Parts: sequence; C-alpha cells; structure tokens
Amino acid sequence: MSLLTGKNILLGISGGIAAYKSAELLRLLVKQGANVRVCMTESAQAFITHLTMQALSGHPVHTQLLDPQAEMGMGHIELARWADIILIAPATANTLARLAWGMADDLLSTVCLASTATLAVAPAMNQQMWKNPATQHNIRTLKERGISVFGPAEGVQACGDTGFGRMLEPADLISELEGNCTTSTLLHGVRVLITAGPTREAIDPVRFLTNRSSGKMGYAVARAAASMGAEVMLVSGHVALECPAGVRRITTESAADMLNVTSEQAKQADLFIATAAVADYTPTEVADRKIKKNADTLHLEMKRTTDILATIKQEHPRLFTVGFAAETHDLMTYARSKLERKNIDMIAANSVAGGKAFDQATNALEVVWKHGHTSLPEMDKQQLAEALMQLIATQYNQHNK
Repeated sequence: MSLLTGKNILLGISGGIAAYKSAELLRLLVKQGANVRVCMTESAQAFITHLTMQALSGHPVHTQLLDPQAEMGMGHIELARWADIILIAPATANTLARLAWGMADDLLSTVCLASTATLAVAPAMNQQMWKNPATQHNIRTLKERGISVFGPAEGVQACGDTGFGRMLEPADLISELEGNCTTSTLLHGVRVLITAGPTREAIDPVRFLTNRSSGKMGYAVARAAASMGAEVMLVSGHVALECPAGVRRITTESAADMLNVTSEQAKQADLFIATAAVADYTPTEVADRKIKKNADTLHLEMKRTTDILATIKQEHPRLFTVGFAAETHDLMTYARSKLERKNIDMIAANSVAGGKAFDQATNALEVVWKHGHTSLPEMDKQQLAEALMQLIATQYNQHNK
C-alpha cells in the first residue's frame, strides 16, 4: 500500500509548458490510491485542457473562483476543507510570487490561502527566472512558512536554455510526496555529507576509465536523509540523475577531485556516508593529446588513488562515518574487514556478483557495525535507502548520547 493511499490531494496546475507533465502526474497519483481533484488556472488551460484532466481524475476540474455549480457557490472553501495535500505542479514564477504575497485573486491562490492542508510546490520556469533575486526571495519566504519546494531540476529547457528550472519528473514528485508523509525529525539539523556515483580517471583528453555505478543508491540515500530533516550535501560523480529536492550537490570528476571536495565539506559535517564507487587506480600519466591506435596493444601504468573513506575518517576521527562495500564474493568477510581496517562506524555491503545492483531498480544490503549486524532484503532502492537511513540514524543518535 502506498503512503498516498486514501489521501485527498488537490493538484493545482498553473500556466507553464511543464503542464503537459501534469497528466502523467495525475495518473500516477490515482495509481497510488489517492483521491485526486484538479484545480487549473486560466493560463494553465492554454497548455492542457480541463477535459484531459477530468478524464484522468474521473471528477470535474475546478477553474472558477465563484463556481455557481459548487455548494452555495463557495467552491474554494469546499476544496480547501476537502484537501489533505495541495500540490501545485507546475508552479510558475507568477504563482510562487502570488503565494508568497498572500494573493487570492483566482481559485487556486484562494484555496491555498483558505486551507490548512499540507502545501507543496514544484517550480517550473526559465533558468534565468529561477535565478532572479525576486524568485529566490519568494522561495525563501515560502520555505520559512513550512511550504515544501520540490525541485526544480537542472537540464535543457523548452526555450533552449540549460540550467535549473525544469519541473521534476512525475515519478520523482510522487517520491517527494511520499517522503513528506514519512518525514521524521530523527536527523533534524544534522549535517549529512554523502558521496555517490562513479569517478572518471583520464587517459587522454577524450578517454577515461570509470565503472558501472549509476549513483541510484547514493541519491536514494540523500533523499531519505533529507526527509529525516537532515541538511544534505551530495558530492557526486557524473550520473544521469536529478538532484533530490532539498539537497545541495557538487559534481566532481576524478577520485582526486572527489577527495578534495569531500575533505573540504567534511569540515562542516556531522555524519559522512560514502556510497560512491571510487576508482582504486588511476593512470600514472595523462596524455596531452589523443592516443592513436598505432599498435596492437596499449599498456597503461597505473597508481593507487587515495582512499577517500579512510582519509576522511583519519582527518575527522569524531565524524560518524558509514562506508559501502560492493563485493562479488565473501561479502560479510570483506565487510567486517573493511569496517575494522578503516576504523569506520558502520558499513553497508551488497553483492554485485552476476551483475546485481548495478543499473538495477532493486538492491539488498548487509549492514554491519561494531556490535551488531542486520540484513535488509532485496527491495526498491528508495525503500532500501529509507530502511538503511533508519538504521544509520539510530546508531548515530546512540553514538552521540
């Protein structure tokens, strides 16, 4: 059963090109078992028709502030009382500004002002509009009032620009809503530093050595930590994933690059979780020109990289540190050995034999600490991350006591 099952969710749609994603979002909400009603601004109807949303929800779409068909013509009050959650997706710069200033000049803004429901917004706009100080001021205002802000994501936009401003994908918004339903204060205010994804070790200007890590598990852990109230900094290799809402991200290239950034960020961290798949070796020399295929064989001299996990723990011995171990055999033996050898507090080990874990939607973990061990069976990576973070939070809080 989904955490959204039985929830009364009012989906607000404002006028942006991302409104086309709202149809898929509505479909997924219904699939999760939520009771969904739709409220559209006048400009939203220029991008997607109310008939589409009515067909998907099975209910009339609300568009007018004083609807004569609603109970006593007070449709906004009726909707405001009905909703458990109000999600505005997309939320344009104009909509965010009106919410921040308490406007009530159309149905959607009036319902938001009149409701005690949980309110969340999914910003969607041009990257320059998102960066504008006025928009950033409005976002800060909304967050201070306890309104959840999901995204935006970074990428290519409909106008051709590239940057932050894309609405999160519907599946990611579902995850964010579910995270809101399970938000705890286990890690409230705790500064969590997470590494994720692969590293790239250059051979020449156009080639590099890397590994099969997708970063999915690390990003799921970051999302789970944020849902517990943590302040999350994500140091990530290059991955095809959007940064989780409420998480700050720094993208790095090589193992040396990731070490430098992580070492600097660790100075402000309370909890360090190293999920990244860091290269053990890097080429001794990097060619300054593209290597030509003149010979039948190519020999590369390699040198060991600096161990990020061990280095950070050595530099910050009081920092609660969690490592990851991906092994093809003798999983528990290597996990305990790594825990003791690197003097870390916990380790989460998973088998990668036969292609397990890499680029997969599911995973399983053996979680080990000095005086304990538990098995987390195979499940969806986001669910697994949430279960893992519960264990980590428990051990971290006991350690601090």
